[in-house]
Amino acid sequence: MTLDNASTVPSGPRQSIELDGDEALRLLGSVSLGRIVFTRHALPTIRPVNHILDNGDIVIRTHEGAALTSHTRQAGGPGVVVAYEADAIDPDTHLGWSVVVTGYAHLVTDPQELAHYQKMLRPWVQHTMDYAVRIRPDLVTGVLLTEAEHPANV
Repeated sequence: MTLDNASTVPSGPRQSIELDGDEALRLLGSVSLGRIVFTRHALPTIRPVNHILDNGDIVIRTHEGAALTSHTRQAGGPGVVVAYEADAIDPDTHLGWSVVVTGYAHLVTDPQELAHYQKMLRPWVQHTMDYAVRIRPDLVTGVLLTEAEHPANV
């Protein structure tokens, strides 16, 4: 099988501009899908999930049999270290942005909070999602991918 990507490779140079944490979180809150990264059997595991941003925290829904539910239930202290990534990158131009949040994940255990998140965040997979996980960001990084400015010809 041969793949021909020549037509999708953008022409011209690109540049990556670092975003400050506030702008990165604002962009992350503007999309509903992302990827959570956590450790399973001592190896990194990535799952696509939908999310909401609530007072600076990322909230996702999960279910009883999910590895993340089990890990966060067993975690004491600060919680389980996770990374969360979301982006909006045009597949043709390769322009857009990408944000990565690293922090601690906890199960939401307060019944009122859980009910609130169950109303606000509809699962995008057909599965009973009785749990919610809150990620408190400790490190927020992001990049804006733009066309490079061409220096004026002299």
